[in-house]
Amino acid sequence: MTITDVDKVANVLLYEGYLLYPYRPSALKNRQPFTFGIIAPGDHMQTECLVMGDAATTFDVRVRFIELTPDPVEREVTTGAMGATTFAWPSLSGVVEVSTIRYADRTLRVRVRIVNTTSESGHSMAATHTILGVSNGEFVSMIDPPEIYRATAGECQNIRTWPVLAGPRGQHQIVLSSPIIVYDYPEIADESPGDLYDSTEIDEILSLRILALSDDEQREIRASDEKGRALLERTQSLAAEQLMKLHGTMRPV
Repeated sequence: MTITDVDKVANVLLYEGYLLYPYRPSALKNRQPFTFGIIAPGDHMQTECLVMGDAATTFDVRVRFIELTPDPVEREVTTGAMGATTFAWPSLSGVVEVSTIRYADRTLRVRVRIVNTTSESGHSMAATHTILGVSNGEFVSMIDPPEIYRATAGECQNIRTWPVLAGPRGQHQIVLSSPIIVYDYPEIADESPGDLYDSTEIDEILSLRILALSDDEQREIRASDEKGRALLERTQSLAAEQLMKLHGTMRPV
């Protein structure tokens, strides 16, 4: 799993809940999208995790979210420096604060705090998540830390987000922190043909439901949203062997 694959997983989290079956905007549950990771004006999100490192340890931080506007847009803020990094667009502003606490045993606690400083109400950050990279150091699993780090890990305060190890299984250079709880090293199944924006469902069931949509429902989807239109066309173009792959795969636990 490469950093590109980490981005693929992050994009699934970014658009989780963007559209829900039956994928037409007139459906009641599609009138209020982006139900995860919302940071309203004056509110904040905080990630804290442990790193085995020293004075040479450095971090790369990427904060990604959807700006809730009439036409929602993806936003990304990057920083590699300690302290505050401000960002601003015409209708939204905020700050990303990065800091560390050093312990005596070559352990660091890194904190990323994201604050929405927008003065006007209603201009929120949605599906907010953070990707952290470390050089000259290694992240500690926050789900299952080694016994020696367990007490210190328990002191970390994560507010409305959940940090997990990401990237190639067994490596400790990337953390993905999102409002959706996943395990260390999350992956997208090879059998999945594309995002369905609703990971609480099963790809096979949703695909069959999409194929059963009425002509009127399909016309509404095509006329209203680019991502919904792409989802519809992708599902309708699935070959029989692709649909069979969705039926189920046994993997060792």
